[in-house]
Amino acid sequence: MSPRKYDSGKRQAAAEETRTRILDAARGLLAGPTPTAVSVDAVAKAADVSRQTVYNTFGSKSGLLEGLFDALAAHSGMHLADAFRAPDLPTALAHVADSFCRFWESDRVVLRRLRGMGALDADLGRQLRERDAMRRTVLATVLAKFDAAPDEGAIDAVWQLTGFETYDALAGHRADGAAERSAAETAQVVTAAALAILAAATED
Repeated sequence: MSPRKYDSGKRQAAAEETRTRILDAARGLLAGPTPTAVSVDAVAKAADVSRQTVYNTFGSKSGLLEGLFDALAAHSGMHLADAFRAPDLPTALAHVADSFCRFWESDRVVLRRLRGMGALDADLGRQLRERDAMRRTVLATVLAKFDAAPDEGAIDAVWQLTGFETYDALAGHRADGAAERSAAETAQVVTAAALAILAAATED
């Protein structure tokens, strides 16, 4: 191996380590007992890096938030591809509901706090809306595959069923802070409700 390739590999490894450290710090700020807003200054301090390092790594606060969202999704092991390979609508919707419920469950406290902060942080609120719109696009595409979207209202109703707020309410809370329903159990409720909505919309 040439020295140049070795040095390049070391730099890449160091860059990945820095990126992971920054994202872990951002998540830690949200997961702690006294959650802190995800600002570049706060994340840099928590990660023990300079503000410039955060900007060099992510480009902007928006880039940092995008990186955090992607890391949370990767951690949950989302499997949306299964929905597009499903042989029928009930199976496809079950895959969609299960994938999003597992995502919401994977870091429930952090995701709840992110969505709460989005009401006060314009950049974060915009990015959350964009992510929600991506979820709607996934649903619309799946429904169109099976010719199962009678109107936009039906798509919107199913879209809301797969959102965090619905998951959070259906999963419930036990006294110890754990969910009353697992992600799989919550996904079953969401799937049944979604199929009922689509069936009623088709009858109309």
